[in-house]
Amino acid sequence: MVVAATRMGTPDLTAQRRKNTSVGLDESEILQRGLEAFAELGYEATTMRELARRLGVSHNFIHDRYGSKSAFWRAVVDFALAGVQEERDELLARHSDDADRLEWVVRQLYRMAAAASDLNRLIADESTRDSDRLDYLHRLFIKPFWDSIEPTVSALAQVGKAPDVPSHVLYFALIGPALALAQNPIVDRIDPAAAPVAEQDRDRIADALADVVLRGLLPEPPASAL
Repeated sequence: MVVAATRMGTPDLTAQRRKNTSVGLDESEILQRGLEAFAELGYEATTMRELARRLGVSHNFIHDRYGSKSAFWRAVVDFALAGVQEERDELLARHSDDADRLEWVVRQLYRMAAAASDLNRLIADESTRDSDRLDYLHRLFIKPFWDSIEPTVSALAQVGKAPDVPSHVLYFALIGPALALAQNPIVDRIDPAAAPVAEQDRDRIADALADVVLRGLLPEPPASAL
């Protein structure tokens, strides 16, 4: 009787594995839904159970497939940032003039931030606290971006074509506007008569923002578009 009771109380692991195996989502959709969850709820509030609910799988799915929630988070970030640095390197290689290089990189950053609002929200949230996740973002995205743009800005500053300011001030000037592109709800409250900002042309918004920022960094920013 004890054995029978134990068997009755044991979860049907075979059924769980079958549910996980037959999940009707490809890898990119799994990672996209994970990105949406982490962006909306934050890492700590995104439980395995909530992830399973959004994916329509058992609560063991993430552990079985990725090993842990933190490993899944890293897979999500890798997915979201795939190709970003390569595109930036290509832009830098295409232009030799420092002012042009700065403009194109800033426009690319703002367009990416405007289009990939979930990734932008995730980065904005993680940037407010010290963690292994912030170290990962810094290593994978923030430092490569900074290393690619800092020599250009320094060269412009040395010849008086850009403000000579500390790195943290430059960071606030360049990255702050990009992170603000994720703040659609507050922007809609600032101008309630306008169409919801999420429904507007995101590239136009990004380019207009880039124009404002570049006007502060360069005397006469080039008038071009990606």
